[in-house]
Amino acid sequence: MNKKIIIAVGAVIGVVAIFSVKKYFFTKFYYVGTVEATRIDLSSRLASNIKNYSFQEGDSVKAGEGLVQLDCRDIEIVRDYTQSFFDRSQRLLKSGSIPREAYDLALKNKQEADLKWSWCEISSPISGTVLTRFMDEGEWVLPGTKLVSVANLKSVWAYIYVEQPMLSSLQIGMNVKGIIPDLPEKSFSGKIIKINSEAEFTPKNVQTREERSRLVFGVKIQFENEDQTLKPGMSIEVHFSDRQR
Repeated sequence: MNKKIIIAVGAVIGVVAIFSVKKYFFTKFYYVGTVEATRIDLSSRLASNIKNYSFQEGDSVKAGEGLVQLDCRDIEIVRDYTQSFFDRSQRLLKSGSIPREAYDLALKNKQEADLKWSWCEISSPISGTVLTRFMDEGEWVLPGTKLVSVANLKSVWAYIYVEQPMLSSLQIGMNVKGIIPDLPEKSFSGKIIKINSEAEFTPKNVQTREERSRLVFGVKIQFENEDQTLKPGMSIEVHFSDRQR
């Protein structure tokens, strides 16, 4: 074989080897987790038709804001009757025409009817974003039927799973950075808020670039998400500096 060709081939092999070593030893290692959020499923406490929804999926809502209105015409009739009966019992009690026990029973019936009437409007317990509407307007629902799901997307978290040697360099409150593979130019500020005290086998749904150990420790990282770029179910990659690793 021509000597020049041999030298050229050797040079190419050397360059490839250098880049391979560089990639292996200097490429950043990322731990990958799945974005989660505080999600609350709201259900009906009554059997009734859905009168109307006051939102669309993706809308922002405030804590205490009404989301679903049930029909509740039967409960409205009972509420009006118990209110009228209570008012009459109150007047009769003052005049001494009925015993105290009869008044207390009228009060109890009124309070029960008022409570059920309050259940006819389902309100959001948190400020957040409407994720899912499970039923349609006009549908008949039973107690326990899920109607809507709300999540706080401004504060999300992800669990990553690290090998035991990493634990000595991690602590609660430590700041980290997360990235989304499809948005490499954007990073997300995160903070470690929990480190599991017991090892576990790597969960089957965990995505990793390299599996280094089957026994791992879960680390919960909370991310700032004011612009709500991060959505539940997205994969996020977390990098620890060489000093932390």
